Amino acid sequence: MPKTSMPVVKRPLSSWIFAENTKFQLLLLAVIVITVFARVLPLEMQKRIINQAINLRKLDLLFIYCGIFFAAVVAANALKFTINILQTLISQRATASMRKALYEYILTLPLSFFRDTQPGMAVNALVNELSLPGNYVGMAVAVPVTNILTLLTFAGYLVYLNLSLAAVSISIYPIVLLLIPLLQRKANQYNKERVDLSRDLSSRIAESISGIHEVQGNGAFSIENRKFESLVDRLERVRIRWSIYRFAVKVANNFFTGIGPFLVFILGGYLAIKGRLEIGALVAFLSAQEKLYDPWRELIEFYQVYQDGRVAYQRTMTYFDVPVVHQIHPADRMPYALDNSVDIENLSMVTDDGIRLLDDVSLALKPGEHMALVGFSGSGKSTLALCIGQLYKYTSGSIRIGGQEVADLTKQDIVNNIGFVSQAPFIFDGTIEENLLYAQRAQRMDQNPDGQGADPSLDDMIAVLQQTGIFADVLRFGLNTIIQPGENPELVEAIVRARDKFQRQFGHDLSEWVEFFNEEKYLFHSSIADNLIFGTPNDPAFTSDHLIENTFLRSFLREVDLDRPLLTLGAELTIQTVNLLKNLPPDEIFFAQSPITSDELGPYQSLIEQLRYKKLHQLGDDTKDQLMILSLRFTPGLHKMVALPTLLERLILEGRDQLKDRIAEEMPNAVSTYRVDQYSHSQTILNNILFGKTQSQAPHVQERISQSIVQLLIEEDILEAIVQIGMKYQVGSNGDKLSGGQRQKLAIARAFLKASQIMIMDEATSALDNKSQSRVQNIIDNRFKGQKTLIAVVHRLDIIKNFDKIGVMKAGKMVEVGTYQELMERKGILYELQYGRK
Repeated sequence: MPKTSMPVVKRPLSSWIFAENTKFQLLLLAVIVITVFARVLPLEMQKRIINQAINLRKLDLLFIYCGIFFAAVVAANALKFTINILQTLISQRATASMRKALYEYILTLPLSFFRDTQPGMAVNALVNELSLPGNYVGMAVAVPVTNILTLLTFAGYLVYLNLSLAAVSISIYPIVLLLIPLLQRKANQYNKERVDLSRDLSSRIAESISGIHEVQGNGAFSIENRKFESLVDRLERVRIRWSIYRFAVKVANNFFTGIGPFLVFILGGYLAIKGRLEIGALVAFLSAQEKLYDPWRELIEFYQVYQDGRVAYQRTMTYFDVPVVHQIHPADRMPYALDNSVDIENLSMVTDDGIRLLDDVSLALKPGEHMALVGFSGSGKSTLALCIGQLYKYTSGSIRIGGQEVADLTKQDIVNNIGFVSQAPFIFDGTIEENLLYAQRAQRMDQNPDGQGADPSLDDMIAVLQQTGIFADVLRFGLNTIIQPGENPELVEAIVRARDKFQRQFGHDLSEWVEFFNEEKYLFHSSIADNLIFGTPNDPAFTSDHLIENTFLRSFLREVDLDRPLLTLGAELTIQTVNLLKNLPPDEIFFAQSPITSDELGPYQSLIEQLRYKKLHQLGDDTKDQLMILSLRFTPGLHKMVALPTLLERLILEGRDQLKDRIAEEMPNAVSTYRVDQYSHSQTILNNILFGKTQSQAPHVQERISQSIVQLLIEEDILEAIVQIGMKYQVGSNGDKLSGGQRQKLAIARAFLKASQIMIMDEATSALDNKSQSRVQNIIDNRFKGQKTLIAVVHRLDIIKNFDKIGVMKAGKMVEVGTYQELMERKGILYELQYGRK
């Protein structure tokens, strides 16, 4: 949208009427003029039909006048439809422009504004409050012009018909013009309260949802409900009062316009009886007067829309009318490429409440030097870092980057020279790749609004993923992806080839931990149901939860004589499991290797009495179902209280082949059967390569398998392709599908990829484990020192030894500055922080 020198919060509502909509408004005016003529023409035809065609019995005139009447009605309605379309177009364009301009402005407001503003407030303003002003803009030309012209035209036609009747009809409107503004003033008062309360309600909802962990963790349901209910009750009362006055405006208007026909009937009837007014003229007059109410009613409704829109617009713009502290783009120059030196002199920052957060801080960093800021909680470390990054505005003193005062630089200057990682980085809804490229793309679009330019290479992205330790996670996301049929056929073929090589190359070494799928062998670490189906269910009826209800499978088991052996196994499992577990506490640790869960122990315990006195064929259907469920979930490699009979193993292998043929014949898409020469699109990439089931979840086992798969992917040259797939992983709202450590790693990778000459890291590794933190710190020490200037707020003192300088802060002051060795020898505040008071 075009840039304007006037901030959007200062623009009057009227400025949007013709902004970007001039040609549509002019077209609208032309259509309106034609429409007014088309609306008044049927009234004249009505009079002539009665007075000339019917009274004089002229059939030709009747057809002509009726034809003109019909054409005028059709034209008037078609033109009215056109007006509505143009109104809607103008309204929506204006609303969209308002939203874009206000959103763009909100993003530039200082952070201090957002500390006092709930996200719901901005959401409500952008989504709801600007709709009313937008509706007004769409009506601002069409409604008043159309209806005023119509009123004047109809009023003139009434005078033309009869001056006395016209005077009586029009006399009621001055009364309405005096009364309605009085009622509307009260409506506006309550409308302002409604807008404010709607904001508060949106903010309350946003706060509760954002803090849902605290709400549920503390069981604070009553507190939050009470806060919410109080606002809802207040809003209910205000909306009722607002609606009462809005309806009062309509009722008053309808009352006064409704008595118009009463006056016309009295005076017009008298004149017609006395022969001073033609019947056709009286009929035309009544029709014209009735038509006169429509534009008048629409004007009153427009007046209400204007008042509601004006109030909403003013309240919204006033709320966000906060000065932008720093200019976004340089006016008449390119952004600076600054020397990465940092000089701070006598820096202070005082809040509006008079709280001194920074007090006379001074320090200097040469290009490429690294400085750690340490100190007690609340000492001002993060505040100083944020002031250097222009995220906070300092009150006095000086911060110079490359000799330029930070307060005088534009946002684009800062963005082009500084990378920032916060303690709790924000991860946007979207893919890992979009978040990884976020800072780099933002910098590129700042320089080129069209966003043209190439993203970093895949090699560069993989490099920062490896440096920050999130590469393994991204690879895992890729390996756990399901490739849909028809997608990425070359990769699918490569994975099928890799599967065979994987088993040949690593099968022997991994055989202790992986049970590879083999059509000729029984899978002892899979359930009986999985052995029979030997594939991935596509039809929910073949999933483990629904197998007992699957009439197709139950019928098949009876036909191949598997029904009774499975019931026998289920009975034995019931007896052995219940006897082993019945006297143990219901802890999951005791049931981990049992086919019966702790919740099911009671029902299966009651079955033992039936099994003691009844034969299998004497059991009821429900009891048989319980036994069949147990046998179908039986996994010999896990549930070792009962051995799988050799005969049953052979019967299941034979049944597997028969079931595969039966499904292929009768239900061809129900199951994707495991075949070593085919890719299974219902399985993940990892499962397609592994083509088996792991027998242990021990970390060293998983690590050994992962190393083997990575080695294979590299050999087959498909590692990068799977990493690319992993980078398409959707991280969820606020990155909630990632752990805290993964979010921090991704944020650090984002900053590394941007490759700024100055980096500010505000406790950026606080959520990382020791290994990950060491990896990141090694990159900083080995690759950035001497090249990039680093200011790091540090919470762990074991990583500060290699920093060029350490600044120790207390109560907003810089109390110590020096190398680690110097400060430890001084035995001052840092020594106290490191070893505690002696």
